[in-house]
Amino acid sequence: AMDKDSLILPKDFPELKNDTFLRAARGEEIEHIPVWCMRQAGRYLSEFRELRAGKDFFETCRSPEACCELTLQPLRRFPFDAAIIFSDILVVPQAMGMEVQMSPGKGPTFPEPLKEPEDLQRLKTKVDVSSELDYVFKAITLTRHRIEGKVPLIGFTGAPWTLMSYMIEGGGSTTHSKAKRWLYRYPEASHKFLSQLTDVIVEYLLGQVKAGAQALQVFESHTGCLGPVEFKEFSLPYLRDIARRVKDKIKESGLDNVPMIVFAKDGHYGLEDLSESGYEVVGLDWTIDPRSARIRTGGKVSLQGNMDPCALYSTKERISEIVKRMLEGFGTKGYIANLGHGLYPDMDPENVGAFVEAVHTHSRQLLNCK
Repeated sequence: AMDKDSLILPKDFPELKNDTFLRAARGEEIEHIPVWCMRQAGRYLSEFRELRAGKDFFETCRSPEACCELTLQPLRRFPFDAAIIFSDILVVPQAMGMEVQMSPGKGPTFPEPLKEPEDLQRLKTKVDVSSELDYVFKAITLTRHRIEGKVPLIGFTGAPWTLMSYMIEGGGSTTHSKAKRWLYRYPEASHKFLSQLTDVIVEYLLGQVKAGAQALQVFESHTGCLGPVEFKEFSLPYLRDIARRVKDKIKESGLDNVPMIVFAKDGHYGLEDLSESGYEVVGLDWTIDPRSARIRTGGKVSLQGNMDPCALYSTKERISEIVKRMLEGFGTKGYIANLGHGLYPDMDPENVGAFVEAVHTHSRQLLNCK
């Protein structure tokens, strides 16, 4: 057995046994299509609910032991090809000095959201990411040891626009009108804010790689409320910036390059731009047709997605048919199977298992036919 101290150092990690996900991200040959699910560590699992019961959400996020256990839970049940560290995108606003609470039934809330540009002065000008978000790095390192090389571990962050919109809206929103008001009314302050977020995110992602993350995903969850013009001005440049700067810093640090995934939910109008933004993989929601996504991205990137999560309410037979059609649409090269959004809490774990099994079974058949 390893002594406790060796589990906290980001070195001497167990050897990776299944690198299918990393190979698919880079467009290399594979034996089967890799699959994982957004929110695979989540409330649809009884063991997740048990571990989380009665505990403050962000308190759980700050416990490396708890994050590690929650990250590993789905791997004990299902043969996923990747794990994503259990955390939350809102740890970045917290690190910048904002208070966030998780209210039951309501989701994340900011008691004092930013209302006008002068409120930006409330944010820390210099965020010491290595101390403020140290608990995430510890969770990644611990998990890399405990996962025992079973599958790669993905680190992640929210993207600047998505975080900005949370910090101004004060929580989830359907219209994002408070945040969008800034884009139209205070474009300069908005760019200043987005740059500030980008600086923290770049350091945060680099820290995750140093801690042991083997891939990174950037969640631009609030693309859908922007139009193509606003997307090109307030989202895309920062997404590009993040990819470029993180890759440069990884190189400077003498670390191996890690594949990066950009997931701009409901951003179908930006697919061509996203495929040229410096990420190896573009994640897709379920509103995009697989074949058209292939044509529009012109083989420049691997694709990830994009089954409608609600398909999991179907029967196992139906799930299998839906998966088969999806894999045929994407093809087997440079493809990672996933849902087009996260798992919902009322989903049956058995059906998640059926999804994973269908991906593995159908993809092996497709690859053998070639």
